Amino acid sequence: MKTGIIGSGAMGSGIAQVLASAGHEVAIFDTNPTALSKSKSLLKSSFEKLAEKGKISKEQAEEFWGRISFTETLNGLKEASLVIEAIVEELSIKQQVFKNIEAVVSKDCIIATNTSSLSIASIAAACAAPERVIGIHFFNPAPIMALVEIIPAVQTRAGLAEDVKAWVNSWGKLPVITKDTPGFIVNRVARPFYSEAIRIYEEGMADCATIDAAMTNMGGFKMGPFALMDFIGHDVNYRVTESVFNSFFYDPRFKPSLSQKRLFEAGYYGKKTGRGFYNYTEGAERITAIEDKVLQQKIVNRILAMLINEAADALFLNIATREDLEIAMTKGVNYPKGLLAWGDEIGWSNILQQLDELYHYYHEDRYRASPWIRNKVAESSTH
Repeated sequence: MKTGIIGSGAMGSGIAQVLASAGHEVAIFDTNPTALSKSKSLLKSSFEKLAEKGKISKEQAEEFWGRISFTETLNGLKEASLVIEAIVEELSIKQQVFKNIEAVVSKDCIIATNTSSLSIASIAAACAAPERVIGIHFFNPAPIMALVEIIPAVQTRAGLAEDVKAWVNSWGKLPVITKDTPGFIVNRVARPFYSEAIRIYEEGMADCATIDAAMTNMGGFKMGPFALMDFIGHDVNYRVTESVFNSFFYDPRFKPSLSQKRLFEAGYYGKKTGRGFYNYTEGAERITAIEDKVLQQKIVNRILAMLINEAADALFLNIATREDLEIAMTKGVNYPKGLLAWGDEIGWSNILQQLDELYHYYHEDRYRASPWIRNKVAESSTH
């Protein structure tokens, strides 16, 4: 299969590496010759490093690299049977690109977007044949991260999502199918990991280091929420939170925080700028976590209840199957357990009690328990 990639940045190059390694002939298109040149160097070096580490042979490295070509014109993608767009997250720009690519490729070519937050339906609407448009959302870095979200739009032809799932499987990735709703699975379900942690911090219940220590030491997460936000960058993380909130018609469950907004406005994006919730500059004072197990357990319980509630609501609203929700959160963001399995373990009545206590205390809709959890508790009480 010949595949076209639109955009030669880190994501486009990463997807190209995945596909070339899986046997595809790949053409990368970008109007920026400097970006194309950078992509060439990056990819050649990636294959060479894999060979040096013994992960692939030298012959394979040459073979994979030989499958990739670079082009500054869309005509270079006209033979493609699949095109994946991986450019800036601006709807109008993506729509224009989809219009342009549709005029070049064959009528049977599938056109996909790697968007992480935009509506697939809106992108597909720019095409004369929207039924061949679908979301194929890789996670960064694409060659390493196993998860790929597949998002059919309302216009996408029946059966295409299953065909794409089979392709993604053949690329050595783990595909999940999700509805075209804001944040899809991962960026929707993971929001409370950040937002509830910030809420706890804003209330003065604990500082960043203590909340991070609670979630790593007692919760089993690989990184705490504040360290992770600083690592991702507030220019990215805050924008995703704001986008999900706006797209959900200002549902309080997804409300962004002023603390993170101020960091974003100040240009304190985290590690990459030397300052975020933590100060990474040389000689800066390091915050030490408070070693209070009771406090840390309270933090874990509260954030977990919110995460599990979000996963339960996604299941209640048929965003994805239970299996796909669990795969997405364990393989997409490396959670220690699937959230629904975690809910089974903690006990749904305990989760419901935690959420109802928060709701009664704050009288805020963000703490409303999913009807799925209420149904689960009601079922268990009748048995």
